[in-house]
Amino acid sequence: MHNAAWTAVDKAEEMLDKVYEVNALAPKYIAEACKNVNAKMVYISTDYVFNGLGDKPFNVNDEKSGLSIYGKTKAQGEDFVISTIDKYFIVRISWVFGKNGNNFVKTMLKLANMGKSELNVVADQIGSVTYTYDLSKLLCDMIETDKYGIYHATNEGYISWAEFAKEIFKQKGLNIKVNDVTTEEYLKMVPQQAKRPLNSRMSKDSLDNAGFKRLPDWKDALNRYLKELED
Repeated sequence: MHNAAWTAVDKAEEMLDKVYEVNALAPKYIAEACKNVNAKMVYISTDYVFNGLGDKPFNVNDEKSGLSIYGKTKAQGEDFVISTIDKYFIVRISWVFGKNGNNFVKTMLKLANMGKSELNVVADQIGSVTYTYDLSKLLCDMIETDKYGIYHATNEGYISWAEFAKEIFKQKGLNIKVNDVTTEEYLKMVPQQAKRPLNSRMSKDSLDNAGFKRLPDWKDALNRYLKELED
């Protein structure tokens, strides 16, 4: 299981060589090691491998033309895995949250605890969240099989970041106003960021065709995660 990556998307724009080593070369070396011992490999990838154009869900074999250094190097990592080993599961996820590390949910709750009563949140980037608890169960099911290939594994439902923020505050019973802003408007307020895909919808057809169970609805996942944080 290879789920380490350089995920600081904005910082990656300044450190191409280092990010390439982490996101592209490391998967290559791990794939080579797996091949040498005839092991299966799971490589966690991202929606950022796509350019985010249009409004249709991306299929697993659609062209990869990421907008950022992060997206491009993750795509290169995928290509190295595919060209090196046959026994691979490439699993693309997006908008991840879980018990460990920083994430959007924790950021929203932190801002609320700081006394923020109004926030501007991007409303024209559309995608799906991924709760690591749900993802881990799917990955365990996958590695017990020989159904190798590329998969998209996010919780069900397409939303914007603004909708996500509103649901977080709703479920927590917090009276915080969320203003919908466009990506262009947000970049004027917070400049010098890497380009993000506007469309991060990803098709689950490969999951369905392989007989794997889709992840639960995103609101249900958020509810369980907020309870996990409370515990």
